[in-house]
Amino acid sequence: MPALVAQALPTIDVDNLKSADDPGHKPRILMLYGSLRDVSYSRRAAEEAARILDYLGCETRMFDPRGLPQPDGAEPDHPKVAELRDLAVWAEGMVWSSPERHGAMTGIMKSQIDWLPLSLKGGIRPTQGKTLAVMQVSGGSQSFNAVNQMRILGRWMRMITIPNQSSIPKAWLEFDSEGRLPEGPFYNRIVDVMEELVKFTWLTRGRSDYLVDRYSERVESAEDVHKRVSLKDV
Repeated sequence: MPALVAQALPTIDVDNLKSADDPGHKPRILMLYGSLRDVSYSRRAAEEAARILDYLGCETRMFDPRGLPQPDGAEPDHPKVAELRDLAVWAEGMVWSSPERHGAMTGIMKSQIDWLPLSLKGGIRPTQGKTLAVMQVSGGSQSFNAVNQMRILGRWMRMITIPNQSSIPKAWLEFDSEGRLPEGPFYNRIVDVMEELVKFTWLTRGRSDYLVDRYSERVESAEDVHKRVSLKDV
């Protein structure tokens, strides 16, 4: 971690954040990136973020999108689809890192999100109530189109998208020959985002079921019960 000023990044005060129902293990963070290139700057940004998350006491896993079929182009039991969905269920937070292409996130990034359903068999909701951090890299000048789009998707997936975000312009100039992001404002911003993500994950993961408990679903459940009772009375 040559770019990190360790004394400026203290240990997360877990006791001040976690709930009484916290499971106790390391926060589980899934990293998604939006490029298949051998030299992928969105992957490098995600790798840099993962190192920071590991330093802050998290367990991270990176999904490789190579071989993932287009949405609806295969069955959900396709090995890459199943791998992605299993990782989403495992995760308690996510980092989405996409290039900006033609003023938008890439199709590779969108395809990964499109394969994540709002619910699975058994009432499992792989994204609801989980934390999310968004990042983008650009080949040109500073832009926020991709992160803004991913924020919309995060809301649609019922995730808790943290306020901070990272955008690296002219990424091909920022990463060194070893694929690392050197000390400077762009690296500092990624540290900011990951520190915030860890804090929000500790703060919400033992409380997420309560936070996302919705009136409309409780009403619907009450109606279902009433229907069943009414049928028995006939």
